[in-house]
Amino acid sequence: MLEGKVAVIYGAGGSIGGAVARAFAREGATVFLAGRTEATLEAVAEDIHSEDGEADTAVVDATDEHDVDEFVDRVVEETGRIDVSFNLISYGDVQKPLTEISVENFTHPITTATRTQFLTTRAATRHMIEQEAGVILTFGGGGPQTPPGLGGFKVSLDALESLRRQWAVELGSHGIRVVTLKTGGVPESIPDDVPGRDEIVAKTEEDALLNRTATLADVGDVASFVASDRARTITGTEVNISCGALLE
Repeated sequence: MLEGKVAVIYGAGGSIGGAVARAFAREGATVFLAGRTEATLEAVAEDIHSEDGEADTAVVDATDEHDVDEFVDRVVEETGRIDVSFNLISYGDVQKPLTEISVENFTHPITTATRTQFLTTRAATRHMIEQEAGVILTFGGGGPQTPPGLGGFKVSLDALESLRRQWAVELGSHGIRVVTLKTGGVPESIPDDVPGRDEIVAKTEEDALLNRTATLADVGDVASFVASDRARTITGTEVNISCGALLE
């Protein structure tokens, strides 16, 4: 589905970013993996190379304007284009009730999420506008469901949806699509040592209408479809892959 496409993935050393990168490569894309930890990026690249895929790595701070612009310009200088940009970095959120959280911990994920998504999207679309084509993917999604105790995390996701809509209306005339994937939680992506992990997984499974939850493979497969020309009519919206956990 992605033969000949060039994709940049931020946070590619993480579980979800790595799954997306591997899926993109299997579908024929050349993937550029960006993140802060070289070792995890190289591990994903090795997996892709072992399956004869094409991948390159770069240590990039996705909240730093200079880092992002330099990285994207280097990709385009090497390949001549950029077709897909997907930002999957974590936002460093502290999840506590609003009455107990500090203002710094509350605002941090909101500021980080909006800053990094703005910077990475702007850097990519400068080149996509010249191509009159491209896909910007975001992850998380908004909506009315708001469990307690999330601090600024859910607010950051809702802010990103507002930003996604703004980008979509400004970029649509250039043939650039902007789409969010939302899952309601991917149990495989939650580290074993996260406090309350079993309860989080149980609640995610309980909420799903299909008696299953989204897997990392599901995220990669759907992301590959949405990034492909087969989804050329989809923009300015969310793609809900929560197995019914998040009702529209």
